[in-house]
Amino acid sequence: MKRVIVQVPMSRELREKAMSVAMERGFSSLQETIRIFLQKFSKREITFRLSEEPEEKLSPRAARRYERIIRTIKSGKEKTVAFTNARDMMKYLNS
Repeated sequence: MKRVIVQVPMSRELREKAMSVAMERGFSSLQETIRIFLQKFSKREITFRLSEEPEEKLSPRAARRYERIIRTIKSGKEKTVAFTNARDMMKYLNS
């Protein structure tokens, strides 16, 4: 298979943000993400549309409520449990 290189100029900030999201989603690299997208796009297996959707914002009252909840959790007043895997979480939930 003959390969070609496609160069896409972009800002460093965009590349770093995209790379971070790709890693969070389980891709090994930004290149792999782009390659998989192009493969599926070329086979018409995925489509996308560009449109600006209004950003959802909390009401001031809800924002204050959630800020208060987060402060309570961070201060240790509200006890939370952390898990490193799904098996431990399910064991905890079923106990």
